[in-house]
Amino acid sequence: MKKVAVVSCYFQNNYGSMLQALATQEFLNLQKIPNETINIDGFKKEIHDAKLKYFKSRIFSADVIKDKLGFVRLTAAKKLNRKLGKNIALRHQKFDAFSAKRFHLSKTYASKAELGKQSENYSAFLVGSDQLWLPSNIAADYYTLNYVPEHVRKIAYATSFGVASLPEKQAEMAKKFLPRIDFLSVREKTGQKLIKELTGLEARLVCDPTLILTRMEWASLIENKRLIQEKYIFCYFLGNNQLSRECAKLLREKTGYKIVALQQMDMYIRSDENFADFAPYETDPADFVNLIRHASFVCTDSFHGTVFSLIHHKRFFSFRRFVKNSTMSTNNRLDSLLSILGLENRIINEPADFKTALSSQIDYEAVEEKLNDFRKDSITFLKESLEGLE
Repeated sequence: MKKVAVVSCYFQNNYGSMLQALATQEFLNLQKIPNETINIDGFKKEIHDAKLKYFKSRIFSADVIKDKLGFVRLTAAKKLNRKLGKNIALRHQKFDAFSAKRFHLSKTYASKAELGKQSENYSAFLVGSDQLWLPSNIAADYYTLNYVPEHVRKIAYATSFGVASLPEKQAEMAKKFLPRIDFLSVREKTGQKLIKELTGLEARLVCDPTLILTRMEWASLIENKRLIQEKYIFCYFLGNNQLSRECAKLLREKTGYKIVALQQMDMYIRSDENFADFAPYETDPADFVNLIRHASFVCTDSFHGTVFSLIHHKRFFSFRRFVKNSTMSTNNRLDSLLSILGLENRIINEPADFKTALSSQIDYEAVEEKLNDFRKDSITFLKESLEGLE
């Protein structure tokens, strides 16, 4: 059998991106389906330049300016604070080592065009998961699979738009590339709705690849080591929602447990400098899983922070990363997942929500029943899409 080409965001130094790419690879391995993740080193600049062109076209969008302002502040902060710069470099080194060790990559292709010409070497192209159909990614035209010939099987697994609507130009592109995909699935209900509106097609709702693997399968994939010996509250925040920090501090006061936080690397948030009792930087994706695995509580605005809390049956609190009406908002993926599992009350919008969630237990027996049904249906979709490959 020819290999399946996995088109994922394995190279992004982001915990969720790498772990979902790893989960996709591991599922194929467990099914004994030959596979390799497409190595984009040869045309990474091509993708970057296309995304940059998109953001320049949206330069006057208030949401884009606000989103990128954190990155500008981070760049300035690293120049003023050498220790911060060194710590971030250490984190990147850990990510790079994890990626080099864990992913089975293809040869390096010089361009998308070259990859398309050699697509006959693969039995299928599988794109997913993560927010690979964000407007900027559609503009970059890699995760669209437009370069893959018509007769080569194309599968979208749990691929996310990240947003509830697309700008006009990207919407027109979506109308053309979506019908070319032979097996179409998405991670959020908003993605289903968007595809239906754009193309009339019915996309299957499936779980994120990280949820396809059970807790036992993650335990076999990632060593079970305790990094912090005492009891702690694990915090992983990507946005600048101060409610999340205040609730974590309140939890520390109530329990006496220390706060362990992984500072994010894409933006600078001044209040995070002295927020945590312990803020390690030499932490790769395996360490991320372990820090959640052994935490007493988890506070996060990260989708995958919530996912691994669910997998490991943690008492967790999920916060909003974006304001409700932001065009950059990716809140819908969290809403969709927790709605399916009947855990909408774990989303904290105001202090009263936190008090309510703190006083309630999570019925993980009921959650596991719903999650197993969701997982089984998602695996069925994947097996159907991969059936009969030569």
